[in-house]
Amino acid sequence: MNDKQIVADHAANQVENNMIVGLGTGSTANLFIEALARRVADENLNVTTVSSSYISAIKARDAGLCVVAIEQLVYLDLYVDGADEVTPELALMKGQGSDLVREKLLANASKRFLVMVDQSKLVKHIGEKFAIPVEVLPFAWQMVQQTLEKQGGHGQLRPNAKNDGLAVTSHGSLVLDVSFDAQPNAAQLNELLNATPGVVEHGIFHQLADEVYVGHQGELNIMSVG
Repeated sequence: MNDKQIVADHAANQVENNMIVGLGTGSTANLFIEALARRVADENLNVTTVSSSYISAIKARDAGLCVVAIEQLVYLDLYVDGADEVTPELALMKGQGSDLVREKLLANASKRFLVMVDQSKLVKHIGEKFAIPVEVLPFAWQMVQQTLEKQGGHGQLRPNAKNDGLAVTSHGSLVLDVSFDAQPNAAQLNELLNATPGVVEHGIFHQLADEVYVGHQGELNIMSVG
């Protein structure tokens, strides 16, 4: 069994009857959806799900899970997703898939946020391996870029997959991928980006994760708050 399957199965085992469960997006999240669907079918569980993306919603429905719109909910019992980077303090960076608004809404509204990664996603500081995705209003991207440059940040608009245009999020925003000269901590980055006009959302998930399940060489390690 590979590391992604190990963490996905363990996360699926945290789901209890009558829970509302948020579904993440990506390869590991897909494995979680499949594992959850198997549990629901085998154990006749009553589980309601809500997705962070249209892709995950389609996959969940195809797997036989009950999927409701995010507009119908005010809280979740559990949100399960992956991450691009995880620090020892459980700060996350997410957003390579460009669904930041829904992902952060679900993470913030959840009673418990579980993160699934393999060892390669562990970093010493945010921004170690990836630029920080910053979702911006299309008409404001140059002003946001200039504001962040004054704070030591250098960002370029993310191209689309075909590299013949710009990436556009599901909410119609553009994405600035930003790197900083210095290494500000996650709390500083979170505060800076939250305070920047024109920013719709960003990829720093600060003090949101409750547990991180790390798969490494066939073993499961659990990182938790505190």
